[in-house]
Amino acid sequence: MPMNYAKTGLLLIVLTGIFVAMGALVGGQTGLVIAFIVALGMNAVSLWKSDTMVLRMFKAQEVDDRSAPGYVGLVRQLAEKAELPMPRVYVLNNPQPNAFATGRSPSRAAVAASTGLLDTLSREELAGVIAHELAHIKNYDTLTMGIAATIGGAISIFAQYLQLGMLFGGNRDNGGGPGFLASIVAMLIAPFAAMLVQMAISRSREYQADRMGALICGNPMWLASALVKIHNAVQRTPNMQAERIPAAAHVFIINPLTGHGVDNLFSTHPNVENRIRALKELAVEMGQLPNALETDFAGGDDGFGGSANRPAAGPWSGSGRSGGPWG
Repeated sequence: MPMNYAKTGLLLIVLTGIFVAMGALVGGQTGLVIAFIVALGMNAVSLWKSDTMVLRMFKAQEVDDRSAPGYVGLVRQLAEKAELPMPRVYVLNNPQPNAFATGRSPSRAAVAASTGLLDTLSREELAGVIAHELAHIKNYDTLTMGIAATIGGAISIFAQYLQLGMLFGGNRDNGGGPGFLASIVAMLIAPFAAMLVQMAISRSREYQADRMGALICGNPMWLASALVKIHNAVQRTPNMQAERIPAAAHVFIINPLTGHGVDNLFSTHPNVENRIRALKELAVEMGQLPNALETDFAGGDDGFGGSANRPAAGPWSGSGRSGGPWG
């Protein structure tokens, strides 16, 4: 675990370094100083306001025990098992099944699930997804990803600024200013490098959250089954809000922008097949895979107030009927 935090810290330093270097390219020594100050400011904003910003981006609606008793109750049970404070619980009015967590710390965390997710998954699969998001909270991934997204977005803005400057004849050699070739390099390399760093953070964190989430809910195959359903549905159901804010795609459990996840440098998420393979290996370690394969998550009581092999029946409401602010 310490090594993972060290790697993440190094990646964030690289992002900040790229941002500051581009500031120097735009404005020399003065630009370097300004960019460094701006980077510190962006980190501070991400630290204190990342949860509010992300929830507003996707127009999330907060729910409670009265509006969504089953959903909120499940989050509470899993949070207790994970030894976490109860997070705020939100619903996204979106037909695409997906979910995310946000917040700078466990005490300021929030979990959000789409109506599509709540309508699609069984209670056991929903438990796997929520446990995955709680793992992100427990590991402080939500803070790391918020900072990475903020700085990465700023780097892209810098590149656009340089491009506009070149189009209008600016940013040429002028006694200490950046050269034409340097501007081209910055426009092409800096955003690309920032993208790679963001994606590397996301992929490593997803594998870690999958494993910890499986341990929290008690059955890796619940999460594996949920990932399959979400991945297949994402290919058929566009998420227009996420399409308008692609820089935030990495916060979701499955990339909401595409159904063709590839485990390489150009994907914000690991390949779903690789994630499922890792979960199956964990299930073997826990002695659960044979039962999971033979009976499709059968096994009596699931530990969360239901049968492990019963079909989905509105786990977000106590009566099995759709409730809450979405109708």
